[in-house]
Amino acid sequence: MKISLIQKYNVPGPRYTSYPTVPYWNEVEFTEQKWIASFQQSFSESNSQNGISLYIHLPFCESMCTFCGCNKRITKNHTVEEDYIKALIKEWSLYCKLLPEKPLIKEIHLGGGTPTFFSKNNLEHLINGIFTFANKADQHEFSFEGHPNNTTYEQLQKLYDLGFRRVSFGVQDYAEKVQKAINRIQPFHNVAKVTFWAKEIGYTSIGHDIIFGLPFQTIEDVVDTIEKTNSLKPDRLAFYSYAHVPWIKGNGQRGFNEENLPKDAQKRKLYEIGKQLLSKNGYHEIGMDHFALESDSLYKAAANKGLHRNFMGYSASKTQLMIGLGVSSISDSWYSFAQNTKNLEDYYQLLEWDKLPIVKGHILNDEDLKIRKHILHLTCDFETSWDNEARYFEELPSVLKDLEEIEKDQLIVIEEKRIKITEAGRPFVRNICMAFDLHLKRKSPETNLFSMTV
Repeated sequence: MKISLIQKYNVPGPRYTSYPTVPYWNEVEFTEQKWIASFQQSFSESNSQNGISLYIHLPFCESMCTFCGCNKRITKNHTVEEDYIKALIKEWSLYCKLLPEKPLIKEIHLGGGTPTFFSKNNLEHLINGIFTFANKADQHEFSFEGHPNNTTYEQLQKLYDLGFRRVSFGVQDYAEKVQKAINRIQPFHNVAKVTFWAKEIGYTSIGHDIIFGLPFQTIEDVVDTIEKTNSLKPDRLAFYSYAHVPWIKGNGQRGFNEENLPKDAQKRKLYEIGKQLLSKNGYHEIGMDHFALESDSLYKAAANKGLHRNFMGYSASKTQLMIGLGVSSISDSWYSFAQNTKNLEDYYQLLEWDKLPIVKGHILNDEDLKIRKHILHLTCDFETSWDNEARYFEELPSVLKDLEEIEKDQLIVIEEKRIKITEAGRPFVRNICMAFDLHLKRKSPETNLFSMTV
């Protein structure tokens, strides 16, 4: 890959788990009642057909990983588990009281923080509490994130018994110097152990998360990490760029100096070599930053143009309505977004007052909905089209004009009513999506908001 392209397109940009992106939400026009109406409309359109999704944020961690950009609460005090689960079930009950019938749950994802901070009994209490108010879809997909250092066989077995078949383990990198810099000391033995346990129990999709661009990381480190990963043969991988955003995350991302980070072409080379190794080992690139074996549901969904993307990342199954439970969680009705408070104490207080813990959101207008579909197609299918009036929007000619330079660089092909991203253009998907981002184009950020795209 040409260094000039990396230098040219390595600019701050969103990761597009949503559109509009959170910094561009219109909070002035958003109200809780508008969100509830949107949530109820989406439920009536989707529950009986596809069911709904739940994202449950479990924020507690025993130690601070300095690469992490998630909302978390650091503590070794496990007595916090029961109060938090009680609050989650209360929040879910408030949503269910707004519905005319029991929701049908197709997807659950436990994220964090560290979901495996919680004991197997408390995890069981949580899931059973959720299904006190809901039914389980026949073709459901339940997943969770596990920390290799504290995930136990008993937790894996319990969650499997509760219907979970997918687990992802955070690996990041196996080099000791990198692990020390990001405060994530995690031997290969620990990852191998939990991976083999998950296979033995019967999980059908085991994932590993690997990051490139970490402090002190070299090509040899990436090669070693991927070779070790291949020896365990997880079904899918997230291989993504470290997002250095210390202006957002405070001290959590200041455990090393800027000069310790791989830059531009050096960083991109880590990805290219990693990608080559993954391809050699039978992994196919899926959307942005994801890879999967042909036997995995993520690969099959991508091959059949059935891939979906939302705040939970990429999914092999599509739902219109996603409810986010827990501190900082974001809900998505397709027509609207709503985010919970990021403060744990406020979260508890609002629930004690029988109020949804929502603090901000955005109601999508017609233009937003059209752009959202285009960005979703680009990030999932590497193409989008406007072959009917429903996909056309007034500023499309201007967008195509802005894309001419990207086409000259052979990153996309612009047809009469379609754009296709080339193989060379896949690493620049975020840049291509930015051309469609009318909110970003109308008001460029005056301060740091996003990580670098490359």
